[in-house]
Amino acid sequence: MNLDEVGVFAARVRARGGKVVFTNGVFDLLHPGHVRYLQDARRLGDALIVGLNSDASVRANKGPERPINPAGERAEILLALECVDAVAMFDEETPHEIISRIQPDVLVKGADWGPDNIVGREIVEARGGRVVRMELAPGYSTTEIVNKVRDLPSP
Repeated sequence: MNLDEVGVFAARVRARGGKVVFTNGVFDLLHPGHVRYLQDARRLGDALIVGLNSDASVRANKGPERPINPAGERAEILLALECVDAVAMFDEETPHEIISRIQPDVLVKGADWGPDNIVGREIVEARGGRVVRMELAPGYSTTEIVNKVRDLPSP
């Protein structure tokens, strides 16, 4: 969805009395840690919207070798998960604009983010919403997977 479409989607969920949950990330090489995180986030409301960093945004944040998978494919995989109701891509380095548009009731970030470093916190809390710092499943990391593959011996 684009910004306008995801804003309308969020408004429809709230019009039905539902609670909109938002999280964001790269979700490059989807692993069990991602799936568990998204399932836990979805349980906090009635619809989960995932803000997905565009390829340009990923390169700006993680360097020129990322993402491994292009944004369209990452979005397709996320949308195949039962717990994800909508995906909206953003080009900026942070999801501030998309959070402003969606006005989520619950903003979810990994507990590895400090409470004062969560982009959009002020937007959500100003309208009475809450910010949840979700524990991450230990032992899962896209960067670790990439490094493990790089360390494999050549055939």
